[in-house]
Amino acid sequence: MITRRDAALRLDIPLEMARRHDLPTRMTEAELAAIEAEPPAWLVQSRANRTGKKVWVDLECVVCGYHEAARPKKWWPDYTYLSCDDHGADELPEPEPGLARREVDGVGSRFVAIVDERP
Repeated sequence: MITRRDAALRLDIPLEMARRHDLPTRMTEAELAAIEAEPPAWLVQSRANRTGKKVWVDLECVVCGYHEAARPKKWWPDYTYLSCDDHGADELPEPEPGLARREVDGVGSRFVAIVDERP
């Protein structure tokens, strides 16, 4: 059995859309395969309306390798690295010479975006 969230990830749709179209909270692999094989009209339309942006992204900590899938937010910066919020700056790779480093909290459920950029 897979969860509604896992089904939304595999179908590359928002979780809200999965709820709105009554995907069950748990489904079998066969049920999901049937949806993928013969997508309902709403899923076909959703895929046709895509602008090229991903609905889900995989976030991974450069220090420990922890990862999670999350819906990207417009305010997320173009980051150099991601680290879990409990890692120290001394655990990260050093910035390239001539670059300044800043941190942006709140990416995903527990990540800090590390942005190396020209001052």
